[in-house]
Amino acid sequence: MAARVRKPVVEVRRSQRRRRTVSAYRDGERVVVLIPDRFSRAEETEWVERMLARLAAREERLRCTDAELLARARRLTNRYLADHADRVAPASVRWVTNQNGRWGSCTPDDATIRISHRIQEMPDWVIDYVLLHELAHLVVPSHNTRFWDLVNRFPKAERARGYLEGVSAAGSLVMVDQ
Repeated sequence: MAARVRKPVVEVRRSQRRRRTVSAYRDGERVVVLIPDRFSRAEETEWVERMLARLAAREERLRCTDAELLARARRLTNRYLADHADRVAPASVRWVTNQNGRWGSCTPDDATIRISHRIQEMPDWVIDYVLLHELAHLVVPSHNTRFWDLVNRFPKAERARGYLEGVSAAGSLVMVDQ
């Protein structure tokens, strides 16, 4: 029998200043959902369900283990770097909390990849981009044209770079992309 998932207590806060955006966050055991005051009860119900699903998805991503990250890296290798599979075999891929100036790093000599915990809440396609970027370093250690040709096999590479640049700019962070 599957474990029953208990729905959290939800507090809806309406705002006359809020026009279109909806947001949600956890406050202890309850979820606070912020919506525009003009929303109908049906829209409120719809958005509460959407935001609960988004929070659950984000929290699931945060529970991603190093083993799952390695499996994800292998899937990306098979999909985008299959012609280099013999060279793209990381010894380890893990989340780290000590990278504040990089989204990820790779040491080609020992084939280890470290991914900053700060991207765990970002969209999956951004996480995939960062992983693929580091995997490409196992083939080409530098950021030359050949390296970028490998990275750009990822269909959302340019979009992901823009996303990461936006996050860096919004946080006044200085990120290294050498």
